[in-house]
Amino acid sequence: MTETSSRIRYRVEGMDCASCASKIETALRSMPAIINVAVSVQSGTLMVDHLGNANLAAVEGKVTGLGYKISPLSAATPAQHGAHEHESISGRWWNTRKGLQTIAAGLALVVAYLVGKLIPQIAPFAFGAAMLIGLVPIARRSIMAAFAGTLFSIETLMTVAAVGALIIGAGEEGATVVFLFLVGELLEGVASSKARASIQSLATLVPKTALLEANGQTREVPAESLAVGMVSLVRPGDRIPADGVIVSGESSIDEAPVTGESMPVRKGLDAKVFAGTVNGEAALRIQVTAAAADNTIARVVKLVEEAQESKAPTERFIARFSRWYTPAVVLLAALVAIVPPLSMGAQWSVWIYKGLAILLIGCPCALVISTPAAIAAALSAGARNGLLLKGGAVLESLRKVTIVAFDKTGTLTEGRPKVTDVVSFTDSEAGLLKYAAALSVGSSHPLSQAILDRAETAKIPVLQASDGKAIVGKGVTAIMEGDEIFLGSASAAEERAPLSRSQKDTIGRFADEGKSLSVIVSGNKVLGIIAMRDEARPDAKIGLKLLTDAGIKVLMLTGDNSRTAAAIGKQLAIDVRSELLPEDKLRIVKELQRDGYVVAKIGDGINDAPALAAADVGIAMGGGTDVALETADAAVLHSRVIDVAKMINLSKRTMRNIAQNITVALGLKLVFLFTTIIGITGLWPAILADTGATVLVTLNAMRLLRVNKNA
Repeated sequence: MTETSSRIRYRVEGMDCASCASKIETALRSMPAIINVAVSVQSGTLMVDHLGNANLAAVEGKVTGLGYKISPLSAATPAQHGAHEHESISGRWWNTRKGLQTIAAGLALVVAYLVGKLIPQIAPFAFGAAMLIGLVPIARRSIMAAFAGTLFSIETLMTVAAVGALIIGAGEEGATVVFLFLVGELLEGVASSKARASIQSLATLVPKTALLEANGQTREVPAESLAVGMVSLVRPGDRIPADGVIVSGESSIDEAPVTGESMPVRKGLDAKVFAGTVNGEAALRIQVTAAAADNTIARVVKLVEEAQESKAPTERFIARFSRWYTPAVVLLAALVAIVPPLSMGAQWSVWIYKGLAILLIGCPCALVISTPAAIAAALSAGARNGLLLKGGAVLESLRKVTIVAFDKTGTLTEGRPKVTDVVSFTDSEAGLLKYAAALSVGSSHPLSQAILDRAETAKIPVLQASDGKAIVGKGVTAIMEGDEIFLGSASAAEERAPLSRSQKDTIGRFADEGKSLSVIVSGNKVLGIIAMRDEARPDAKIGLKLLTDAGIKVLMLTGDNSRTAAAIGKQLAIDVRSELLPEDKLRIVKELQRDGYVVAKIGDGINDAPALAAADVGIAMGGGTDVALETADAAVLHSRVIDVAKMINLSKRTMRNIAQNITVALGLKLVFLFTTIIGITGLWPAILADTGATVLVTLNAMRLLRVNKNA
């Protein structure tokens, strides 16, 4: 019988660079009953998959022994915890353990310098003592890492270099290098914290309290205590405390914090609202549909944190490369220190000094963090603008997309019909809508809802009709102002009243445009025609043009009838494949892949799920079904076609950023390697080559956090 596995997630504090993550992974992977370990520096989290007999206390002890703080992470509070951690690092860094160590090492260095000036003969001892103040915690971490399986850690290289400097009489430089190393670590922590907080700051959008309506009374309660089914009163200007639906009231909702939508959205009865969005001008009563741990913001934070734990192909390659790179640097440093004195009679102290400098230059932090820092920043930036990607691999794949296949209904179109034309043969448009709206009241049919929406927009009062009857497959009748009024299909209308040639031509023209028709008849007289169609989204044409301008082909795959699909295709200038079943969409995606295309499939329904799963990248529209959202690799929360182009553009920007980071990381090392060997630079510039490159790489990655208004 196979033993079932479980997953636990932890918050890890003090983990600021990729070597930290590597040490933790190496230490835990060798433990009994541990199946998999995933560490994300950017989100400050550790995920452990384990069997039931795993010793989780030993797991926590192992991480603590490496010098980090660890605590189990509940599903409900990932972002809150992270936001607090960010505040402690970047807001009050001098109160952190690393901050205090750095201050102590700096003060010790100043004291040693002053003592050395006053009493030169004890200067070496003063600088040695100053160096030890900063080096002891570093050396302790290197020993723990070695016992845990990481022999060539950054701390080990630092310890060897500092002790070697002391032995060859370069104590002043050794103490300076230790201090600069601690400063670099502190800067890395602040930079990592800022990148981490970009997504975790979403948590601050959800209000701490909510107004709960119960038993005819309203009282203030913690927002996290709201359960599904409860009703909350949201006053004008307040943030909505939970995901829900409006049960009374109508107001404009500012959804920019969650979806990136710049304009407030008007919402009324039965409309969905998100936690963290801002109510506009009128009070709303909202029925909760998701608990705090499952609301939109919590899901976004969890998605991004889990995505950060999923390594991209480039990131995995860099991690593998660094495992060979560091031992190679140690070997090179040893050869530089030993070969010239042995083979050429060069001075030992000079070449040992150069070898120690090469050890510091070779620290792999900047190289290893070059990819995950950029990917984390991109995932965070995307999430804050309604673009959710489930991992670095997805982000990397998007830049390779050569064709995008869109569903029609609910993806390129709004997913609900709208009145496009009102043609009256005997009366005004208002008069025709008056009859149509009266016969549509009480019906849940999408066409009836479209007529009522048009009447509301035109401010036409809905009159009361009597003796209403539904005629299956044909339409409805009712009595208004003493006359029997019929609203239904063209064929059923012709059974009641003859259609003239021009009326038939109008009906035929609308049908050719893929529009659904409702004909209004009074007695034996045709009053007019109302044409409706599921219209293209306002941004669809722009979004498709952005893709084609970028050299990406676009295609519509739809189950809708060929006439309607062709009409929308012509309007949007996109190739169309219509009347497709789910298996047909899947087949076409596979055919495109066989033809050499890298396919992105965009959809919102259950019928899109197979094709979404088969595509190189599946992207779900945010308003779609849960099945589509779960199957897809990514989602556009605000259901805008333009966001697909933005997502691909974000991928391309990220990969450029990664290339820049790798160039900086390796370029600085090569420059300092050369200048060290020829004797221009020494120990303290060497440590700047590593910590400086790490900070530069992180700051460059953080540029991706800037909102890019254009695709």
